[in-house]
Amino acid sequence: MATHKRFKAPADTPNISSADILRLDWQALERAVSVCTRCRLHETRTQTVFGVGNRRADWMVIGEAPGAEEDRQGEPFVGRAGQLLNAMLKAIGLAREEVYIANILKSRPPHNRDPLPDEVAACEPYLLRQIELVQPKIILAVGRIAAQNLLKTDTKIGLLRGKRHTYPGTAIPLVVTYHPAYLLRAPAEKRKAWEDLQFARRVLKGEV
Repeated sequence: MATHKRFKAPADTPNISSADILRLDWQALERAVSVCTRCRLHETRTQTVFGVGNRRADWMVIGEAPGAEEDRQGEPFVGRAGQLLNAMLKAIGLAREEVYIANILKSRPPHNRDPLPDEVAACEPYLLRQIELVQPKIILAVGRIAAQNLLKTDTKIGLLRGKRHTYPGTAIPLVVTYHPAYLLRAPAEKRKAWEDLQFARRVLKGEV
């Protein structure tokens, strides 16, 4: 990935350019997200949800957007869905603290509606910079919206699963699985998610 000279975002400029976002270090990036007003979601959020975990992780887990509990706590994948994600990671020998977890959006859409295209576009530079800084060896796209936005496709998630994708513009392999919130509603699909995790582990090992 391209590297950029580190750039400190002034505290009083919440809407720095996309190009400048791609030059921020971790501290400045988190600050920029916390005061961001690049889309309308800043009007309804409680707080932004930046990301959490090992900033030098091999695994980067990317979901859709904060829900109500994430909006309250300021951390992605908490509550029941977060507990299930933790269990899924544990099943392949990973602790939550070992991976880096982020979302497509940093602010909660009202009533947990799907993110709008302009909201995704506004948040994309932040996620791109997180990926550049972490430099993961694999990305696990969790859920339809995350997978479709990361891969720039409208292909159904069922057709994206079980394949070794590459995150656009990089050599980072990307594997798609179901969102834990969906698995809580459809527990019969947990077997497929387990298959996805095993597949991702093989991809990371270079076996696929």
